Amino acid sequence: MMDAERINALLPQTQCTRCGFPDCAHYAQAIAQGQAGINQCPPGGQEGVRRLAELTGLPPTPLDESHGLEGPRALAIIDEAWCIGCTLCIKACPVDAIIGTNKHMHTVIEDQCTGCELCIPACPVDCISLVPAHAAPAPTGWAAWPAQLAHDAKQRYAFHQIRVVKAKEEQETRLLAKAEHKLANLAEASRLTDPVQLDTKRAVIEAALARARARRQTD
Repeated sequence: MMDAERINALLPQTQCTRCGFPDCAHYAQAIAQGQAGINQCPPGGQEGVRRLAELTGLPPTPLDESHGLEGPRALAIIDEAWCIGCTLCIKACPVDAIIGTNKHMHTVIEDQCTGCELCIPACPVDCISLVPAHAAPAPTGWAAWPAQLAHDAKQRYAFHQIRVVKAKEEQETRLLAKAEHKLANLAEASRLTDPVQLDTKRAVIEAALARARARRQTD
């Protein structure tokens, strides 16, 4: 089998999912396993296909346009006058290139934006748009996205994944603590007064806690 890590090192790390996979690493794994073509990455463009062909020994086929067209690099910008501070774009950005807090306007860090476009459908008020990263005539593919930017984006994506996992764990810990406190003080925390109904409620909470603990042990 081909080396997925070496393949991933040749991908632009925009994490845009246009290849049909959740991120560049999964696409690289699919190529290594013979489950995806080397021509499914629009940000890498035809030069990206050539590089992958050279590494894998596969023929340099034309870019598969069903996954998108090779084009100039774009940057996301937020119309701060319309931004409602919902934080959905922050959660959608795979490289943490958007900053802001709940109910306060958000801003894109332009030199970290990969142009993945994932923040656009996440915005409920359509206040995010794309602008060219370079003046015309703009370069495309790898000519518009140097290797250093790809390396930096890969590092930020790795940090983003760690942060998401940590946030999920912290949220689960808070919910478990809340459920355990409610269980320990069920009579005071519930509107129910009938002992039979309280026992039924207690059994439901205990079952939910058992499932949550089991999930944490298997993660």
